[in-house]
Amino acid sequence: MDAHEQSVEEALLEIERKAKSCVACGLANHRTNVVFADGNPRSPLVIVGEGPGENEDLQGLPFVGRAGQLLDKALIAAGMARKHVYICNVVKCRAANLENGKWRNRPPLPDEIQACNPWLDAQLTLIQPLVVVCLGAPAASTVIQRNFRITQDRGKWFSCKWSPAAIAAFHPAYILRNGGEAYEATYGLLVQDLKAARAKVIELKKLKDQQQPILPVSETDPQMSLF
Repeated sequence: MDAHEQSVEEALLEIERKAKSCVACGLANHRTNVVFADGNPRSPLVIVGEGPGENEDLQGLPFVGRAGQLLDKALIAAGMARKHVYICNVVKCRAANLENGKWRNRPPLPDEIQACNPWLDAQLTLIQPLVVVCLGAPAASTVIQRNFRITQDRGKWFSCKWSPAAIAAFHPAYILRNGGEAYEATYGLLVQDLKAARAKVIELKKLKDQQQPILPVSETDPQMSLF
């Protein structure tokens, strides 16, 4: 085990400690908790969402509400579990507006995303994942490329600053807003993309173990099946 591997957990804990006192943007004014991450910091597979909602803000963990339950279900269907991956968000504090006495979720603003980017950058730089899965267009627009078109480009392979392989999938919250056949179809695509991500990890780990070069993945590469 090299020095990098020995220090990843400690380094992430130190970054999390600093993030919990961050006041770089206005989201700090009404947060309950900074939602830093969950899962395995040594995982070669990192899942990135947009930002925490009400349940996440209360518990201090990402994807613990209904969307999180659906993500856990999809991970199991893809042959994984939460403990096998590292899960975080683009922004670490809940973006919400006070409307009629109740805080309601909203998309994070560009300046909020920019203010929070150093925390995401530090996380992904330390972990050095082989594969990043972006849930939803906002996460993909931050990690993969600007103005990402989720309906057109989900399931395609890209590379990004932090990983040789990155893929975008539908956000579980979006899937939950669908009903009937649309729900089944979009949920099926999420499972399919998670299976592809797992297969890509296996492929790239073999190259790494054989000390072969791992080249950036092109969006023209075909998706790999689970087997």
